[in-house]
Amino acid sequence: MFQLGKTIVSEEIIENDFVCNLTACKGGCCVDGNAGAPIEDGETEILVDIYNDVKPFLRPEGIAAIEEQGAFVKGEDGEWETTLVNNSECAYVIFTDNQIAKCGIEEAYNQGAISWKKPISCHLYPVRVKEYTKFTGVNYHKWHICNPACELGESLKVPVYKFVKEALIRKFGEDWYAELEQIAAQHTGA
Repeated sequence: MFQLGKTIVSEEIIENDFVCNLTACKGGCCVDGNAGAPIEDGETEILVDIYNDVKPFLRPEGIAAIEEQGAFVKGEDGEWETTLVNNSECAYVIFTDNQIAKCGIEEAYNQGAISWKKPISCHLYPVRVKEYTKFTGVNYHKWHICNPACELGESLKVPVYKFVKEALIRKFGEDWYAELEQIAAQHTGA
């Protein structure tokens, strides 16, 4: 671990490689698990505000879950998270013709219906951020369904922090990311 501003960062985001391989995993991170995607406090209002613009991009099952449970829910850990369909897939998930899970919020963004890409936790994945009183933890989350992403990242030689560059800049800013790149170069001897 190393400190970067008010963050404590795991070296694993420098040492491990990762590139999503949707043809292999089919977007399993959006449909597997026992909880929705983490939502920051400020994102709860955004989800409510954009719902009507995102709704045309969602599946009927997702719409029903959101309209019954809300645009977001409080998880068992007391934190905000995305609503689930049947305690399984994210209510905002959509599927391509070849059954690859994608984000309906991001599709609405890509089509110009909204100006918010998606929850930061989804954008950052496989990086997970945890807020503490005096610092923010930045960690690499390993999940077996992402093994194909690890293999593809290794073959392409793309470290985690480079794969999620846009999201890290969105969360922490350009200066923070530039410092991270310097630390990574020193750490790897590149």
